[in-house]
Amino acid sequence: MCISAPHRAGGLDLDERHRLARVARVGRSAADGRAAVRIEREAARRDVTESGIRRILIVTGVMAAALMQTLDSTITNVALPTIQGNLGASQEEGTWIVTAYTIAAIVVIPLTPWLQLRFGRRNYFVASIVGFTIASLVCGSAGSLTVLIAARVVQGAFGGGLLATGQSIMRDTFPPKQLALSQGIFALGAIMGPALGPPLGGILVDNYSWNLVFYINVVPGVFAAIVLFVMLRDPDAARKNPVDVVGVLLLAAGLGSMQYVLTEGEPHYWFADHVTAVMAAVMAISLAGFVYWELFGTRNPVVDLRILRNRSVSAGTVLALALGAAIFGSTYILPQFTQSLLGFTPSLSGDLFILRAVPILLVTPIIIRLMGKVDARVLLAAGFVLIAWGSVLQAGVTTSEAGFWSFGPALIITGIGSAMLFTPLSIAVLGATTPQEGPKATAFINLALQLGGSISIAALDVIIDQRWTFHSAIVGATATLSSPVIRDFLQHADVDQLATFVNGQAAILAYADATLAIAIVCAACVPLVLLMQKRKPPAAGAQAGPARPKVA
Repeated sequence: MCISAPHRAGGLDLDERHRLARVARVGRSAADGRAAVRIEREAARRDVTESGIRRILIVTGVMAAALMQTLDSTITNVALPTIQGNLGASQEEGTWIVTAYTIAAIVVIPLTPWLQLRFGRRNYFVASIVGFTIASLVCGSAGSLTVLIAARVVQGAFGGGLLATGQSIMRDTFPPKQLALSQGIFALGAIMGPALGPPLGGILVDNYSWNLVFYINVVPGVFAAIVLFVMLRDPDAARKNPVDVVGVLLLAAGLGSMQYVLTEGEPHYWFADHVTAVMAAVMAISLAGFVYWELFGTRNPVVDLRILRNRSVSAGTVLALALGAAIFGSTYILPQFTQSLLGFTPSLSGDLFILRAVPILLVTPIIIRLMGKVDARVLLAAGFVLIAWGSVLQAGVTTSEAGFWSFGPALIITGIGSAMLFTPLSIAVLGATTPQEGPKATAFINLALQLGGSISIAALDVIIDQRWTFHSAIVGATATLSSPVIRDFLQHADVDQLATFVNGQAAILAYADATLAIAIVCAACVPLVLLMQKRKPPAAGAQAGPARPKVA
C-alpha cells in the first residue's frame, strides 16, 4: 500500500501555508490597529488655528518668550567679566554662570514633547515662562556666585523647552498653507536673539548695571505668561503617560556630561584632567545606554528616537548642528577678537552684530514669499554658501588694522545667509511630519542648534589655541636680527615689546584660521542639503505633513 506524500505547493505543505496565512492576517490586523489608533489620535486633535486679534496676541506672546531665551544665550557672555569682578569670582568660576544654564537647558530640550503631552502644552509652556522669569529675578538679585549659578540652573531648566514648544505653537496657530509665514516669524526671534544679545548686553553693562541683563526678562515674561494662559488652546488633552525614569536619568547623565566635557575640556587640557576623563566615560556609557533603552528597553520612551527614521528630520538635525555652529561660533569668537586685540569696548563689539541682525530682519519676509515658489533645498544650499563666503571675507579682514566697518560686508552676507537657513529648514522638516510628530521634530532641531553651538565653541577654542602656538613658532622664527624690519623695530622698542608684537600677530592669525573653520563647515553642508526630501507646499485647507493612511 502506497501512502501519498502531503500535497505541497512552493515547498510548503497545506498546514504550513495555513499557519503562515494566519500569522499574516494577525500581522495585518496589528498593523491596521496601530494605524487606526494613530489616525484616531490625529483626528481627536483640536483645531487650534487662530485668526484676528487672538492670533496677534498669541504670536506676540510666543515671540516674547522666544526672544527671552535666545537673547539670554548670548547677552550674559558680555556681562561675564563685570559679574566676576562684582561677585569676586575667578574667570574659571565665572564660566559656570554660562555652563550651568547650558547643561540644564540641553537636558530639557529633548524632553519637551513628552512634557507637553504629560501636562498639556499650554500648562507646560506657561509654567516654563513663569519659571524662567522668576529665575531671572533671582539671578539679577544674586549676591553670591553660588546663588547665581543655582538660579541659572533653574533658568536653564525652564528655558530649555521655550523654543521647541514655541515653534510647535506657531505651526498650529496658523493654517497649514501659511506654514512658511509662521516659521518665518518665529525665525526672527530664533536667529535675531543671538545677534541682538551682544549689543544689548554691551549697552546695559557699559551704561547701567549687569543686573539688568537678567531683569530685562521680567516684563516680556509677565506679558507672555498672562496672554498665553488666557488665549492659548491645547491641541491635545494631557495624558498621564508613564514616566520613563531610566531614560530620563540616562539622558541627563549623557547630555550633562557631554556639555561639561565640551565646556571644561579645553581649559583643563582635556583627558589629562581626571574629572574630564571620567565625565567623558560617563557621557559615552550613558548615551549608548540611552539609545539602546529608548529603542529596545521600554514601551514608553521619553524621547522618540524613531522619528529620526524620517530622512528630512535626520538630515535637518545634521544641518541644524552646522547652523548652530555658524551662528554661535561667530558670536563667540568675534567679540573676543575685537575686544582683546583691537581694543573695542563691549558696546562697540556688540554693535557689530547689528550689521548681521538688520539683513535678517529685511530678508526673512522675502524668504517667506519665496517658500511657495522655490525649492527649500535651493534656499538652504544658498544660505550655507553665503555664510561660508561671509566667513571667508571676515577671515580676510581679521588683521590688526581692522576697524568697525571692516567687518560690515562679511556680517551683512552672513546675516542674509542665516535668514535663508532657519525658515526653509523648519519648513522642510515640519512639512515632512504630521502635526503629532511636529513637537518631536522641533525638539531635535533645537537640540541640534544648541549642541552645534556648544561643539563649535569647544572646537574653536582648540583651533585658536593650537593655531596660536603654530603661528607663534612660525612668526617667531622670522623675527631675527637678520631681518631689516626687525632691526628697525628694535631701534624704537625693546625685546619684550617685540615678543608682545609677535604674540599679537600670532593671535590674529589664529582667529582668522578659526573663522575659516566655520566657512569650511558651512561649505561641507551644501551637499548634505540633497538628503532633504523635496516636498510641495500644502494646499489651502490641507493638513500639513505627509498624507495619512486611509482606513476602510
